[in-house]
Amino acid sequence: MSVVIDKVFALSTKIIALLVLLIVAWIFTVLLQHSMESINAFGFDFLTETKWAPNLEKFGALPAITGSVISTFLAMLLAVPIAIGVAIFLSEIAHHRLKAPVGVSIELLAAIPSVVYGMWGLFYFVPIIRDLFGGLGIGMLTAGIVLAIMILPFMAAVTRDAMDTTPDILKESAYALGATKWDVVKDIIVPYAKAGIIGSLILALGRAIGETMAVTFVMGNVHKISTDLTAPATSIPVTLANEFTEADTDLYFSSLFELSLILLVISFTIISIAKFYFLRRKRSL
Repeated sequence: MSVVIDKVFALSTKIIALLVLLIVAWIFTVLLQHSMESINAFGFDFLTETKWAPNLEKFGALPAITGSVISTFLAMLLAVPIAIGVAIFLSEIAHHRLKAPVGVSIELLAAIPSVVYGMWGLFYFVPIIRDLFGGLGIGMLTAGIVLAIMILPFMAAVTRDAMDTTPDILKESAYALGATKWDVVKDIIVPYAKAGIIGSLILALGRAIGETMAVTFVMGNVHKISTDLTAPATSIPVTLANEFTEADTDLYFSSLFELSLILLVISFTIISIAKFYFLRRKRSL
């Protein structure tokens, strides 16, 4: 009887795993089908064209792609060191009476809806950026800050849980040999929890690059590439959120679907590279 149960369990898990792959392939197929008109009309130029003019039926994805990549990069640059620092503090340094309230606060931050983050960024960070750097205060820098605050709880919580799995005997042995707390964190805890830390970064990266509502409030939706991070810009999710209901022609509609297809490919590519590269390095160490 147990053999039959094991076989049924193995078959069920295999079907579920294959179902996930089928869903991803199905999403890709649907996006590709609706994007064909745009692909046939613009070809590869869609990726390199900077002009987005629906009234002229000219569509270029480069400003949106650039905005998505830069805002995500800024968010990760700001959030990663803070999240890892918070995780180290909660795991190894904080007093036991402080761990619970701070940990709960971080988890509550992860539960706040993205639209609330967007409104908060619009009314709080936009004036600060405007006063510090001039301009409107709406742009990729503000979007990067808001995204960093949004993804920080995910990274901190997952990283803390990964660090808590480090066996106490390893840490106690290091302390017995004269290691400082910094030495234990650097040489024992971080290497042991590396897989969990990398997983938290991948999860945060996936959320940051696809975030819509929070970025819509503070990005500006201006289809223009600028070297000024404080200038209004756009990203793929922002463009889709603001313009999908306004698509009044088949080509406009198809161009937006091609943007969503590009976002899917970018997300899949970046996360795949990060996952396989870092995990391969981990296995080689």
